[in-house]
Amino acid sequence: MTSRTVFFNILRFFFLVFFQVLILSHINLGGYINPYFYIYFILLLPFDIPGWLLLVASFFLGLSIDIFTNTIGLNAAACVMMAFFRPFVISAISSGPESLIGDTPTLRNQGVKWFLYYSIILVLVHHASFFYLEIFRIKEFAATFVRMLLSSAFTMVLVLISEYLLYPRGK
Repeated sequence: MTSRTVFFNILRFFFLVFFQVLILSHINLGGYINPYFYIYFILLLPFDIPGWLLLVASFFLGLSIDIFTNTIGLNAAACVMMAFFRPFVISAISSGPESLIGDTPTLRNQGVKWFLYYSIILVLVHHASFFYLEIFRIKEFAATFVRMLLSSAFTMVLVLISEYLLYPRGK
């Protein structure tokens, strides 16, 4: 990783934490939709990031959100779960290391199909971990499942909007 990549990831970390805490944490549509856009940070970490650094960065990202939202480790646990599955998802949907274009997994670098598989799977892993740890009751499985799916869809819309705004496709 270059120093430029590290610098942009640090900026992205702080921006996404503040955006989540100051704006998105106050959005609760119908009790079922809660956007967790801060996980975009984990999605955009470079391919070559060491596994230990991926887990540590994800833990501190989740812990930062937990501190501000008083969720007692739920975000940290969900972020670490997402980071743990990230290398497996990348290898499962890629045909090999030569198919990973660029240093970061973006829509422009990897293409629409690859990026959708990648981000949808990881967003679902994060949201399932978060919502089921939050409820921790099998009795509310169906309501939690609906909440997880709706929140994942809303988060994915934010991720895709960001991808098209920040990383426009070439002409």
